[in-house]
Amino acid sequence: MSTPEIYSLGQVPVTAHAFSPDRNQVAACLNCNEATIFSRGPAGEWKAQDTLAEHDKLITSIDWAPTTNRIVTCSQDRNAYVWTQVPDPLQGNALIWKPTLVLLRINRAATAVRWSPKEDKFAVASGARAIAICSFDADNDWWVSKQLKKPIRSTVLSIDWHPNNVLLAAGSADFKARVFSAYIKDVDKKPSPTVWGEKLPFNTVCGEYSSSTGGWVHAVGFSPSGDVLAFASHDSSITVVYPGPTPTIISLKQSTLPYLSLAWVSEDTLIAAGHDCQPVVFSHAGDENSWRLIGSMDDGATAGATSSQIRSARPGVPGGPGRLNTEAFNRFKLADSRGSTTPGGLASPQVLTAQSTGSSSPIGSTFGGSISEMMTVCQNPITSVRPYEWAEDGSVGKVSTSSVDGKLVIWTVDFAAAAANGASAAGGLASKFGGLRVR
Repeated sequence: MSTPEIYSLGQVPVTAHAFSPDRNQVAACLNCNEATIFSRGPAGEWKAQDTLAEHDKLITSIDWAPTTNRIVTCSQDRNAYVWTQVPDPLQGNALIWKPTLVLLRINRAATAVRWSPKEDKFAVASGARAIAICSFDADNDWWVSKQLKKPIRSTVLSIDWHPNNVLLAAGSADFKARVFSAYIKDVDKKPSPTVWGEKLPFNTVCGEYSSSTGGWVHAVGFSPSGDVLAFASHDSSITVVYPGPTPTIISLKQSTLPYLSLAWVSEDTLIAAGHDCQPVVFSHAGDENSWRLIGSMDDGATAGATSSQIRSARPGVPGGPGRLNTEAFNRFKLADSRGSTTPGGLASPQVLTAQSTGSSSPIGSTFGGSISEMMTVCQNPITSVRPYEWAEDGSVGKVSTSSVDGKLVIWTVDFAAAAANGASAAGGLASKFGGLRVR
């Protein structure tokens, strides 16, 4: 796996981020009511250039339209704004970001926002048990909304558009992932039939699904074709849905902490990340029932030791990256299971040296000592995973993640060549990730 590009945008959580079409700018919210636009410097560093300041409360989501170059933001203040670059009236040769009002008509916080594929409308999820589908009213120069409500029974946490510009997937805190029709007569052309249905008037529920054991649905996503739906639930599971008269539903229950975001890489591969602080890859080898966890994109190289080395140096202590391998977690686990706070009955903390780990530098003490850094690039939960760059074959070549520790990381996804017997790219991914550390 290629070394990821790691940037620190600040010492506060990055609650949302979105890149410009040319990837030379990124709009990010640093846990406040403003969105900062960073520009890439000559040395590759990110420098703050503009500030989008119109919201009164925390900005919860940002999306940047790749064709029209418009930014949409939504916030806990129950508002959304569309930002467009216009000439500065005071300095004619400069550009400023001008906000346009959006009439959401919601009485709870807005939680997520996404442009439609054609960028002629966008969807705003909210805590008002409703999703606002917004389109532009040229006569009044503002954006008006039409709401999807039934049968949503709790806060909508995530949304994603189908490639046909009409269907919308939504995950909510009522343990359900749903597919709605967001067809607006004056905006959309009559959609072609899909596997989700043929007649699609506004607010038609084309599917309703839940994970095997339930849980808030933190993330939803359509595959590139739109024929498959995936969602991540708070029960630490990834569920993949193949719709039809008898839907095929594959639930992948993991032993990690819950995932908060996911992104499809290709028709048979997706990446998820969340509270376990590392992006992981799920894929299948041609058969829809063969979905499985391939491995982690984070090889832990920046921490200087591998999972197997950590396990061998500290018998009885679980190794591997993630939030389940922290000092505090292991102390409580040993106190619960053995009545001890030191591993293996050790009288004093042992220090991991270059000789014991095979590393060229000291690692520090065990969790009985002073070190508690995790073996991952991100030290706190990953809040968002988004496609960053596409390969020639149309698959996603790079993804970007933002996290609570203020990091923005760009990860390269390497697809190995398909095997001579006609194996899919998942086989190549399996060999690529086979040596990485997965619990």
